[in-house]
Amino acid sequence: MTTATTAAPTIATLPNQVTATARLQAVLRLIVRGLTPMLGGYWVVMVLTFAVAGTVVKIVTGGDTSIWDYGTQSPKYFSAAVGITFVPAFFGLLIAHGVTRRMVAVAAAIFFTGAAACTAVLWVLMYQLEHVVYSWQDWSQTLPNAHLFSRPTQSGLVFTEFFLLVIAHEAAGWLIGICFYRFGVWKGILLLPLCILPAVTAELVLAAQWFANEIAGTGYQRPPLAIGAPLVLVVSALGLWAGYLLIRSLGLKPAKG
Repeated sequence: MTTATTAAPTIATLPNQVTATARLQAVLRLIVRGLTPMLGGYWVVMVLTFAVAGTVVKIVTGGDTSIWDYGTQSPKYFSAAVGITFVPAFFGLLIAHGVTRRMVAVAAAIFFTGAAACTAVLWVLMYQLEHVVYSWQDWSQTLPNAHLFSRPTQSGLVFTEFFLLVIAHEAAGWLIGICFYRFGVWKGILLLPLCILPAVTAELVLAAQWFANEIAGTGYQRPPLAIGAPLVLVVSALGLWAGYLLIRSLGLKPAKG
């Protein structure tokens, strides 16, 4: 009488004791090294430009407005550019080195979240620094733009506004970059209205900065922040997930030249 034996299934493992977490950390380090000059350069340029320009303007004109508040539009659009850059810059390189598409999407989501948090923290710190300088000089720090916050010292609301706006625009940029990379210019242009949905949602729900000024006379009221903030986060997360679905079956493009 014979007994059949079933071999235990072989579990695939990464070589050299490399774990998925370790590989994800390595991917994130690569992304950070690649995009830090772009992000860091933007942060430095913003700080230096407004520090110098703000000092000159205040000395010459003696106005009563916050100079830093005039730079509130740029982090959204620069962050969208970072999102657009991500897939063309990193997708082919990472996939060619054995990184899964799912890990690319996870790394992108982690990086975008961290970058949005860092940008929001920078804006909080610069508002506070400006407040200290203005108080020292007995200047008024009136905000020329509408915000979730009424005073620059409301750090929690400052962080919330910029974090939500930045991550929503990053998600929109991520979708734009993927669509142009995968479908080409003309189809990418046709898909733009869908790609920008995370950014449009954030603008409508938060109704801050330039958009608030545009709709000031319409009677539109933003929803309570307890509803608006989760909604922006959910739509941004859905945008990142939709990007993953688009790259899940995306193959590598042949090298040009």
